[in-house]
Amino acid sequence: MMALKPGDRAPEIRAGAFQLSKLHGKRVVVFFFPKSDTPGCTKEACEFRDASKKFAKADTEIVGISPDQAEAQHKFASKYGFDYTFVPDPEHSAAEAYGVWKEKSMYGRTYMGIERTTFLIGADGKIEKIFPKVKPEGHAAQVLEAIGGK
Repeated sequence: MMALKPGDRAPEIRAGAFQLSKLHGKRVVVFFFPKSDTPGCTKEACEFRDASKKFAKADTEIVGISPDQAEAQHKFASKYGFDYTFVPDPEHSAAEAYGVWKEKSMYGRTYMGIERTTFLIGADGKIEKIFPKVKPEGHAAQVLEAIGGK
């Protein structure tokens, strides 16, 4: 599969009641993260939560996607008071469609997992910007700056 690039139509994401195309007409920040309630993912998700009013002011929705089951994401969202959408992707179909399901290695062991990546999708449904290999610290501010939010 070819890698997505700015200008490409964002692949549809459907999970439960969530459907990305229903957000057409709004900008959407889709951030893929490896696992709910782990240090880096918590930091990243909390920064998006803390900036959520600024994203809302810029008419931009925030959507977090991980391979966790819906129940784990719900517990994560409740624990930290997240006020935006989480999409479970246990079959990693969304992660594969966006090209973020990659071979990773840790302690000499290789495995498949999420490469932390964020996609900024325009109101027209096309990818505006891709943030690959995201560092959680300061990332929400980086995305906010990209959309011109204050």
